[in-house]
Amino acid sequence: MPQTHQAELLLDARALLGEGPIWDARSQTLYWVDISGCAVHIFDPAAGSDRAIDVGQPVGTIVPRRSGGVMLALRDGFAALDLESGKLTLIADPEAHLPGNRFNDGKCDPAGRFWAGTMRQAEDAKGGGSLYRLDPDLSVHKMWGDITVANGIAWSHDARTMYYIDTPTLMVVAFEHHIETGAIANPRPVVHTPDGPGSPDGMTIDAEGMLWVAYWGGWRVVRWNPHTGEALAVIELPVERVTAPWFGGPNLDELYITSARVGLSDEALAKQPHAGSIFVARPGVRGLPAFEFAG
Repeated sequence: MPQTHQAELLLDARALLGEGPIWDARSQTLYWVDISGCAVHIFDPAAGSDRAIDVGQPVGTIVPRRSGGVMLALRDGFAALDLESGKLTLIADPEAHLPGNRFNDGKCDPAGRFWAGTMRQAEDAKGGGSLYRLDPDLSVHKMWGDITVANGIAWSHDARTMYYIDTPTLMVVAFEHHIETGAIANPRPVVHTPDGPGSPDGMTIDAEGMLWVAYWGGWRVVRWNPHTGEALAVIELPVERVTAPWFGGPNLDELYITSARVGLSDEALAKQPHAGSIFVARPGVRGLPAFEFAG
């Protein structure tokens, strides 16, 4: 039986669609986004403070940038954000011809390339999204297509495998990944949950090479062994729409978890008033430092 852990309320944010948590080791802060709230957040756990920057459009994810500031994947493409001034600089929009699409989840690979996927904004739309790679020279490459809800992405420790989630497939797939070129090939399922618990959303990998997957509609995060497909641990949350996990803290042993309240009825919100907030669990394993965008 998988080990069960409980998550505690960390920040009573009550975001519409909290997503994309990532720990910035240099500032010892947690970056996260409220997609529907069009805001980038910087949370300092030591001070208990959370700063929001309005970016004026839905923002799917955020990653640190080696040269300073952060990179975003927005409705209108890839962008750079100066955290001091709040200045937003759009870099590339590979789907300018698809106004019904927006970027969703993404992260950087070990070589400092920024990967992020798109999806149609219409909730019942199938397909129509793609996975893109922004290289340090700011060139954009389409890497995969026919994606419905682009979500969690992570790389194995040797960088030879890229794990990826297209939410409605109810699977985590593993691609062969060529770190030298950034090419991917031969996807194969490594985790498949057709019978629940909810739909796989955001994902991260720990120092032991195990995957942590958040489940939208599932009230939990599950730790999976991608080599055997075995569930190793479960973190239970007091909210239904769990969106993404990421390890942070000074020792990278605190699992920060975002959530959403968008679309919940008044009755549901009465039962889970902290929906959209950030939670923390301490499952007894550590994560890895976040890869920064190298451009």
